[in-house]
Amino acid sequence: MTVNVGSGIIERGIQLFGLIEKLRGIPTDAEVEGLLGLLPPDVQRNLGALIAPHYRETGLIFLDVLKQWMFEARDAKRTGKKVVIVPFNFPPELLHPFENLVPVTTELLTTLASVALPGGGERYWDLIQSLGLPDHICSANSVEVASALSGLDLEPDAIVSAAPGACDANSKVHELLSQWAGIPQFLFEIPVDDTPEGRSLYGQYFRRLVGELEEFAGETLQEERLREMVTHANRCTELYWELFELRKQRPCPVPNVFNLLLAGVRFSTWGTPGAVRLLESMVDTARRRHEQGLYPAPEERARVMWAYTSYYFDLAGLHLWMEERGYSFLADVLSFYAPQPINTANRETMLDGLVTAAWEYPMNRTMGRSSMSGAWVEDMVYASKELAADCAVHCGHDDCKQTWSVVYILGEELLK
Repeated sequence: MTVNVGSGIIERGIQLFGLIEKLRGIPTDAEVEGLLGLLPPDVQRNLGALIAPHYRETGLIFLDVLKQWMFEARDAKRTGKKVVIVPFNFPPELLHPFENLVPVTTELLTTLASVALPGGGERYWDLIQSLGLPDHICSANSVEVASALSGLDLEPDAIVSAAPGACDANSKVHELLSQWAGIPQFLFEIPVDDTPEGRSLYGQYFRRLVGELEEFAGETLQEERLREMVTHANRCTELYWELFELRKQRPCPVPNVFNLLLAGVRFSTWGTPGAVRLLESMVDTARRRHEQGLYPAPEERARVMWAYTSYYFDLAGLHLWMEERGYSFLADVLSFYAPQPINTANRETMLDGLVTAAWEYPMNRTMGRSSMSGAWVEDMVYASKELAADCAVHCGHDDCKQTWSVVYILGEELLK
């Protein structure tokens, strides 16, 4: 079976960013309307939701940060760097300090395809199906893997496989890419043992991975470059908790789509100056809206906790639709990830902090535990109480069978 994908996600995304770059400064509503009029209807709705009037400046910063991230990935080979595919549950801030490595997150690129490209990721989904993968495989990782396999996208040089124990679908699809493309996989497994012994073993795995990456990159992870990144990551952490406090206010002054931005920045550019700039803008926007009493609807009718993930194929149809009706999107498991500050005293303290960051990463802290239901319940009950949620939504996905197996337990505990 032959599937015509045209070109890869990175290249198509960069073409779209080239169009957005024509907007200078903060565009007016008329300028935005003119730009959106050049795009297909599904892209209009999604891009329009990212740069809606009440947070346009922040949305443009998010797009600019993503653009720079994608440009670096596209230009990696030309600049003598290596592209490393990483999963959603791996801290990219470990790779940013390497001069010769560029991290590219599978699930974020898939989300970009579903949000910003005509037809979403369907053409890549068709390709992965033509290779014989079942139709219940997770599209979040397989869409970008299909793009990489098409021969029309950037060619990765290696894969960090960090999802065993948290997401088997991700692990197997990345294994397929590794074998098909003939590139190495660096395994970083999660022990299903949340005792001190389990954490110690995880730290050993992490340091082994650092050594493997140093050998692959042909360089040593420099302490000063690591400290620079960790310092930015600590600032991101500080801003994250400021935003969390703002989400406690009634009505919630944090725009619904900011949950998507939080996940996007965590999975791609955390620990970079661009991430700091974006989070500062998010906090400033939310604080201003709180001080001025701004809210998109006449009243806040319900504060909604998303017990698992959101969905990503119609941002206007979810985030803006909810806001217009007074439904505040408080958080989901990908935007509630409880980062902690890292001690920058020396290389070892910083590596220890990154081990903790990886251990507490979204879905690692729930799906990779000895009791998935217990960890999931603990997180969702805490977040629901702290943010004063009125209800919870479980957006179940075909491939996430682990969550379906225990969602009843979660529902019972939330009802209590």
